[in-house]
Amino acid sequence: MLRIGGKDLPKEKHIEIALTEILGIGKTRSQEILVVSNIDPTTKTKDLTEDEEKKIRNYIEENYKIEADLRLEVDRNIRRLKDINSYRGMRHLRGLPTRGQRTRTNSRTRKGKKITVGSGHKKAPTAK
Repeated sequence: MLRIGGKDLPKEKHIEIALTEILGIGKTRSQEILVVSNIDPTTKTKDLTEDEEKKIRNYIEENYKIEADLRLEVDRNIRRLKDINSYRGMRHLRGLPTRGQRTRTNSRTRKGKKITVGSGHKKAPTAK
């Protein structure tokens, strides 16, 4: 079983697709890794030899930040934005979109479930 960056890759998938399970590696990087390592992209993960696994692992560790290192770097960048009180940092703090999207409608993913706010006007008690 191939394990890279603390992540087990699926055995039954082609290695080109299986590598995309790793955070920080998409399809383009996966293809590049396989070209440099001289491995056929249609090879199943379970059919890789020890030498091929070592080539892939070494190339990824030398050239890319993946999984925990990448998460840590992203978290640090966001924390820095918050610390310097930048506009983007404030948007992160408030849980709003940071890249200029509209918020009057949409942006439910960032804002969470819609909360209906009443008019603020109390109803008069009814007399019986």
